[in-house]
Amino acid sequence: MFLVAIVFLMIAVFCCGCSKKAKQPQREAEVTVLTVKQADTPVAFEFVAQTQSSHEVQIRARVSGFLEKRVYTEGAVVKKGSTLFLMDKKPFQAQVNAAAAVLARQKSNFETARRNLERVKPLAEQNALSQKDLDDAKRNYETSAAEVEQAKAQLETQQLDLSYCTITSPITGITSAAMVQDGAYVNQQNNQLTTVSVLSPMWVNFSISENDVKRYADRVAAGQIIPPKNYNYEVEIILVDGTIFSEKGMITFAAPSYDPKTGTFMLRSSFPNAKGNLRPNQYVRARMKGAIRRNAILIPQRAVQQGAKGHFVWVVNKDGKGEFRPITIGDWYGDGVFIDAGLRTGDQIVIDGMLGVRQGEPVKIIKTAAAEQPAARPSEAPAVKIEPAPPKPAPKPEASPAQSTTPAKPVARPEPTGASGSAKQGR
Repeated sequence: MFLVAIVFLMIAVFCCGCSKKAKQPQREAEVTVLTVKQADTPVAFEFVAQTQSSHEVQIRARVSGFLEKRVYTEGAVVKKGSTLFLMDKKPFQAQVNAAAAVLARQKSNFETARRNLERVKPLAEQNALSQKDLDDAKRNYETSAAEVEQAKAQLETQQLDLSYCTITSPITGITSAAMVQDGAYVNQQNNQLTTVSVLSPMWVNFSISENDVKRYADRVAAGQIIPPKNYNYEVEIILVDGTIFSEKGMITFAAPSYDPKTGTFMLRSSFPNAKGNLRPNQYVRARMKGAIRRNAILIPQRAVQQGAKGHFVWVVNKDGKGEFRPITIGDWYGDGVFIDAGLRTGDQIVIDGMLGVRQGEPVKIIKTAAAEQPAARPSEAPAVKIEPAPPKPAPKPEASPAQSTTPAKPVARPEPTGASGSAKQGR
């Protein structure tokens, strides 16, 4: 009997312990949430770009001869009219002297012919000389006058050739290295001496892919994106170290057609560059700004998860429980991403602590993050209007609540491709 009582007592204690263990409250996942808000948000487009001098001149010798001296310093900035090269003037000066002597002789002949005509003309009127004598005198006078004009033209030509021996810069800009050294003979085959490039304004060229242009036009037509007034896009330059160039530029030219080799549409922007910080053929990134995305939902990238069937976020519902929510993502904007479908104003999305969230299980909100909407920047100056045909809408990815049982990796950010760059937002 005593042994039976002990066995029953142990069973009772074990059952009581199991009951107490079952009644322990489940631990809630601690999360940080962000309340979704819709707002007009400025969007920008970022592209790989290259600088180009707005005025580049190849300095060439106009006459053949020996290069006597290079006057300028290679790589220095020269002003308009500055002397760059000197050629041997002696042969050209001799030609000028010869042409001047010919002109003097022709003027003397002309003066003799003029006086002869003045003597013959009154005598012919009195029939003291024949009409033929008068005609010969007129012919000699007119011929001498023509030879004088020809000699003047020849002298001007020789003087021009002599002036071409002093080679000056037609613009203010930065010089390149000399392509012909002192003492070399310059002719039509090697007459390029150097290059002078204007530094201000500086052009920045970039290309937009055909798909990006069509996608943007489709969203403008749908009212999702509001372009700036008169399509006055502002452009800023991101340098190789990530800093923003101090001056702002505007689009001043758009190619009339697509490049048949790359399928891209070239745009040109102009930037003041008085300090010469930008140099020709420099690779930079161009950011085109000024458009507004209407009623946009922008959430942090880290809140977006990706499963086997698409993207999703975790939402805290009205009951304080985790809820799986499939979404359709749009374009990237800084550290955020636009949401095209799946969320609405007032939704509380989990941005930190989502690995502990499970479908239908309660969560504990320890912090509510404030949503920050970047401000739009105004645009000034003329730009180019782009109106390509809109593309077909892309299919939306599917998602399933079954994904909630497995933690998913954060969505990867696409890398820019091609010479045309990649539009980071507002496509």
